[in-house]
Amino acid sequence: MRRALTEASAAEAHGDVPIGAVLLGPSGELLAAAGNERELTGDPTAHAEVVAIRRAAEALGEWRLSGCTLVVTLEPCTMCAGAIVGARIDRLVFGAFDEKAGAVASLWDVVRDPRLNHRPSVTSGVLEDECGAVLERFFAVRR
Repeated sequence: MRRALTEASAAEAHGDVPIGAVLLGPSGELLAAAGNERELTGDPTAHAEVVAIRRAAEALGEWRLSGCTLVVTLEPCTMCAGAIVGARIDRLVFGAFDEKAGAVASLWDVVRDPRLNHRPSVTSGVLEDECGAVLERFFAVRR
């Protein structure tokens, strides 16, 4: 999670909402790291999770990320939750809950929906206060 927080800081440095993600391989090796890049790239799908998933798939030469763990500073939204399921990621770890758009626990539970063919395990609240504080500071300056 500390590496994901570093990625969040890098995203903030270029004007994006400070959310960071890292994708770890089956042996715990770092496959990809990313922060939000929506402002940087003008791409509305460039959330940290999606960017990290794309980079990991490219590094592995495979879209199936079975055995991998995604660590992200904020509870994923519906788009990112769908990407996690679609990529067959085995484990999701997130920091702060997102009461406004969270699709893993707060508003919905997309990743553990029994109607889907893949359901990763979820660990929530890792460094929750620290992850939340980064976002609170970012938005306090902009209000």
